[in-house]
Amino acid sequence: MGQTITEKILARHAGKDSVKPGDLVNAKLDLIMCHDVTTTPAIDMLKAHGITKVFDPEKIVIMPDHFVPNKDIKSAEMIRKIRLWADEVGIETFYELGNHGVCHALLPEQGHVKPGMTLVGADSHTCTHGALGAFSTGIGSTDLAAALATGELWFKVPPTILFNVTGTLKDGVYAKDIILEIIRRIGVDGARYKAMEFKGNVIDALSIEARMTITNMAIEAGGKSGIIAADTKTLAYLKDRTEGEYEILQSDDDAEYEQIIDIDVSDLEPMVAFPHLPDNGKAVSEIKEKIKIDQAYIGSCTNGRIEDLRVAAEYFKGHKVAKGTRCIVIPATTDIWKQANKEGLLDIFMEAGATVSSPTCGACLGGHMGIIAGGEKCISTTNRNFVGRMGSPDSEVYLASPATVAASAVNGYISDPRKAVGE
Repeated sequence: MGQTITEKILARHAGKDSVKPGDLVNAKLDLIMCHDVTTTPAIDMLKAHGITKVFDPEKIVIMPDHFVPNKDIKSAEMIRKIRLWADEVGIETFYELGNHGVCHALLPEQGHVKPGMTLVGADSHTCTHGALGAFSTGIGSTDLAAALATGELWFKVPPTILFNVTGTLKDGVYAKDIILEIIRRIGVDGARYKAMEFKGNVIDALSIEARMTITNMAIEAGGKSGIIAADTKTLAYLKDRTEGEYEILQSDDDAEYEQIIDIDVSDLEPMVAFPHLPDNGKAVSEIKEKIKIDQAYIGSCTNGRIEDLRVAAEYFKGHKVAKGTRCIVIPATTDIWKQANKEGLLDIFMEAGATVSSPTCGACLGGHMGIIAGGEKCISTTNRNFVGRMGSPDSEVYLASPATVAASAVNGYISDPRKAVGE
């Protein structure tokens, strides 16, 4: 019997010829990603056990992103603690403010992610990097400490669900709409501890950035990981970003999947996930009432890349953010910010009345830079809309694509991006 990409990667890193779902394996890690919030508990655990070295400083990348720039004394001290520890153990790859970004946008952008690798990070959306054909998954601070010390972790080999996405996307419909529709269909626990593999002519046609949007939200269906086989687009993306060898793996034709779900997106509409779960999705045509929004947010590890900003900017040209609505745009990395500035996108946003911030996760997790008050509604390009996710537990968060969020910002209510705005 053949194997899936996920099974092949885990087998190779566990020193085995093959593995099957349910097997427990101890796999060597190629890369560990650390950000600000979850790394300090891991450091404390290492020090408590007298562990003063990491397994390989060159395989560890640190990128503070949740509370940057520092929002208060506590966050400043937290990141200082990580800086001092990184110096102690010899970790040199530390993305400091001014050359920083949201970790799941920065990591592939800077060439750290390669096909066939094993990658972990103490953040649930580490599944993003499966878009480049890697096994990438989120872990907790305890597992992070173990990984930093040993360079290995045990995994229960997950079964794989294959999503075969076919058809032709209509204008105004994007990768975010695809993944919101998938989560709507299977639910927030529909892929619990399973690998979600995506293929089909629609996936082939997507850019690498758009593929990252899809794998980013695998965790919102309970997935252990999301993965897309590397292809010529992947190789082109990696060409000027990374050095060294890597292995391109494909699922075998006779690989055994737990389930195969065929999805024809030819009739897919722009989607909006209503509060308070990502699987509470509705097509825009199903929204009969005018839902006034107080805040529109464009950014995050899901949709803060240059492609997303270009799409959003088209809706702001010649228009203003609606009275009574505020709009926040946050490019996901410093390089994306610079590119958006070079292309004049930041001017477009600000001329429309939006505000633009330096890269940060702040608003997405309700930490800073855009917290919403009780009774307020926010439409956001982020990945979660749980109770209190972006601020008050009495607020509401609606998830959508950059196109839908931008159109809604101009109109002041949740809007269909395929229709004229500002009229």
